[in-house]
Amino acid sequence: MTGAKRKKKGMLWSKMHTPHCEDFKQWCRRRLPILEWAPHYNLKENLLPDTMSGIMLAVQQVTQGLAFAILSSVHPVFGLYGSLFPAIIYAIFGMGRHVATGTFALTSLISANAVERLVPLSSQNLTTQSNTSTLGLSDFELQRIGVAAAVSFLGGVIQVAMFALQLGRATFLLTEPVISAMTTGAATHVVTSQVKYLLGMKMPYISGPLGFFYIYAYVFENIKSVRLEALLLSLLSIVVLVLVKELNEQFKRKIKVVLPVDLVLIIAASFACYCTNMEITYGLEVVGHIPEGIPPPRAPPMNVLSAIITEAFGVALVGYVASLALAQGSAKKYKYSVDDNQEFLAHGLSNVIPSFFFCIPSAAAMGRTAGLYSTGAKTQVACLISCILILIVIYSVGPLLSWLPMCVLASIIVVGLKGMLIQFRDLKKYWNVDKIDWGIWVSTYIFTICFAANVGLLFGVVCTLAIVIGRFPRAKTLSIKNMKEMELKVKTETDGETLQQVKIISINNPLVFLNAKKFHTDLMNIIQKENVSNQLLDDISKCEQNTLLNSLSNGNCNEEVSQPCPNEKSFLILDCSGVTFFDYSGVSMLVEVYNDCKSRSVDVSLAHCTASLIKAMKYCGNPDSEKPVSFDSVSAALSNIYSSKNLSKLSDHSEV
Repeated sequence: MTGAKRKKKGMLWSKMHTPHCEDFKQWCRRRLPILEWAPHYNLKENLLPDTMSGIMLAVQQVTQGLAFAILSSVHPVFGLYGSLFPAIIYAIFGMGRHVATGTFALTSLISANAVERLVPLSSQNLTTQSNTSTLGLSDFELQRIGVAAAVSFLGGVIQVAMFALQLGRATFLLTEPVISAMTTGAATHVVTSQVKYLLGMKMPYISGPLGFFYIYAYVFENIKSVRLEALLLSLLSIVVLVLVKELNEQFKRKIKVVLPVDLVLIIAASFACYCTNMEITYGLEVVGHIPEGIPPPRAPPMNVLSAIITEAFGVALVGYVASLALAQGSAKKYKYSVDDNQEFLAHGLSNVIPSFFFCIPSAAAMGRTAGLYSTGAKTQVACLISCILILIVIYSVGPLLSWLPMCVLASIIVVGLKGMLIQFRDLKKYWNVDKIDWGIWVSTYIFTICFAANVGLLFGVVCTLAIVIGRFPRAKTLSIKNMKEMELKVKTETDGETLQQVKIISINNPLVFLNAKKFHTDLMNIIQKENVSNQLLDDISKCEQNTLLNSLSNGNCNEEVSQPCPNEKSFLILDCSGVTFFDYSGVSMLVEVYNDCKSRSVDVSLAHCTASLIKAMKYCGNPDSEKPVSFDSVSAALSNIYSSKNLSKLSDHSEV
C-alpha cells in the first residue's frame, strides 16, 4: 500500500515538474508577439499598405534620427543607428502594431544632460582626430556616444527589471492628464533647446532647475548675435513644413501617396547650401561629415553607470510612459489588446541591445505613429521595411547629407513636435470635465518646464494619488436604494414572442483612474459571458436560468447577471446615483463602456446622473446624440425602453 502511494506521488510530482511542449509554445507566443501575428500575415491585403507606410516611415526615421542625435549632443550618424536597431527589436517583442520605436526627442534631451555633464564641450580640444578609430571619428565623439549608450543600456536594464517585477500593472497610476502635461512640457523643453539653431546663435549648454528660463534670458541678452540668414531660413522651413503637412492631412483621402516634405526639404536645403557655400558665405552651421557603414558592436562604458543613474531612470520612465500611451491608443483605435508588462520588456530590450551598437536611448514617437495611421499601415512589417531603407541610407546616402544646415534640421524637430504641443487644447476639455484634473495638468506642466520631464511625471502621479485619497473618505460607499439587477421578460407585438432582458446595475463608488479600468473590464466580462451563453443555449427553447456573479471588486459596482435568451435584444441600465465624484479617466471609461456595449448589441441607459456628469460626458464624446441616454430615474429609463420597443406586457415584474 505504501509503495503504491509513493508511486502515485512520484507520478504526480513528475507531472507537475515535467515541462510540456504546449506550455513552452504559449510562453514563446506571449513573450515573442511576432510569433503570434507573423504566421497569419496576409501578403495580398497587407503587404502593399505596409510597404508604402514603411517608405514614409523611413523618411521620418532618417530625419528625426539626425535631429535627435544632435539633440542628444552626439554625432548625427549615431541617430541613424538609433533609428535602425530599436525598431527591429520592438517588432519582435512589442505588441503595438502602429508603434515605431526609434530616436525620441524627450529621451534624447534627458541623455544630453549626462553627455554634457560627463564629456563637456570644453574637453574637445584635449582629443584628436584619429583615422584609425571607429568610423574615423575623434575620441571626443566616441566618448560622448559612449555616455549616451550607457544611459540607454542602464535605462533598458531598469525597464527589464520593472518587467520582472510585474510593475506594468501599476500603469493605471499614469492618468491621461499627467501624461499629456508631461509630454507637452517636455516638448516645450525640446523647442527651447533648438532656439540657438533656429537663430544661428552660439550658446553654451544650459540645463538644470529653471534652465528653461535661463536659456531665454541668455537669448534676450545676446539678441544682437542672431544671424538673420539662419532666422529667415528657419522661418521659411517651418512655414513650408506646416503648410505642406496640413495640405497632406486635408487631402489624404484624395491622394494615394502623401508628399514626403521632410525629405524634399532636406534634399533642397543640402543642395542649395552646397551650391552657394552657405557655411562660409553666411556662416551657417551645417551637419558635417557623416561616415558610411555600421561599426562592430562594442559594450558601453560600465565605469560611468553610477554617474548616470538619474538620467537612466528618466529615460526608463519617460520613454515607457510616452510609448505605452501610443500603444494603448493604437490598440483602442484598432480593437486589439496590449500587455502593459510586455511593453516594459520590449522597450527594455530595445534600449539594452542597441546600446552595444552605438545607439542613443529610444522610444516611440507620436509623429511616427500618426504617420503610420495616415498611410494605412497594418502591422510591424512597415517598421521592418523602413529598416531596410535606413540601411541603404547608412551605407550610401548618408554622406550626401553633410551639407544640411542645422537651422533646417531644428525646424524639422520643432514642427515634428506639433502633435505634443497642441495638447494645450486639452485644457478646455479638462476644465469642463473635472477642474481638479485641469489643476493637475497645469501644475504638472509647470513642474516639467521648471525642472525636468521625470520630475514632472513624479509630481503628477503623487499629486493625483494625494487628491484621490483625500476625496475618497468623503464619498458615499452605498447608494440610497440598494439596486440589484433584475430580469424583465417582455413580450413584443412584432414577429412573435421574444424575450427582452433588462439589467439594472448600481454603481456605488466614484469613477476615477484607480477603478475605471476594472469597471470596464468587469462589465465587458459580463457581456462576453452572455455571448458565450448564447452559443451554448442555441437548442434550448426556454431560458429561465439565472447566474449569480460575484460582486465587482475595487468598489466599482454590485450586480447580478442573468443569462439571456438566444437572439434576444439586451438592455443595460447603469444607476449612477453612487457616482459622487469622478475624474477625466472615469468619464472617458464610462463613454467607452457605452460604445463597447453598443457594438455588442446592448443598449445602455444611464440613470440618476448629476448635471456635472452629463456635461463631462459631452466633452469626452457624447455617446449618442440621436436618442436620450441619461434619465432622471430608473423608472424613466425603463419607460423609454418599453415605449421605443412597443412593449405591451411584463411577464415578470419587480418593483424598483
